[in-house]
Amino acid sequence: MSTDEGSRALRIQLVIAFMCVAMVVYFVLLGRAGVILVSSGRPAAIGLGAAIFVLPVIGLWAMIATLRAGFAHQRLARLAREQGRELDVSALPRRPSGRFEREAADELFGAVRAEVEADPDDWVRWYRLARAYDYAGDRGRARETMKKAVAMQEGRGG
Repeated sequence: MSTDEGSRALRIQLVIAFMCVAMVVYFVLLGRAGVILVSSGRPAAIGLGAAIFVLPVIGLWAMIATLRAGFAHQRLARLAREQGRELDVSALPRRPSGRFEREAADELFGAVRAEVEADPDDWVRWYRLARAYDYAGDRGRARETMKKAVAMQEGRGG
């Protein structure tokens, strides 16, 4: 990993940590508002306060699920990189926005999909396919394919 990549990764981790702390503070403030409403004794306020207690639970669940998925994806990226099988996109042309040119991303996707079809039991190939979906702009399929790669890798113990 180059120094620029390491610096970028650290900045991203710091932003994620800040956002998690901010969300926890927000959950605490929501909880306080819920307590105030419930302790008012008015039926409508009690109902609203009880509903407010649900929001931090849902938010905490979503935050934890997102962090767990992110850590799992980072683990797969590290393992693929250690095996020398990370998807190389350094030669793909980019738009001024930084996104990959559509035709190049589609061509990469086709090649990676062929790899998966040739060896569907290899979690690294599914990981690479998830990345190719992402580069091609299909985030939904990228997430589903990454879930499959994580499950396959965890199932075989590394």
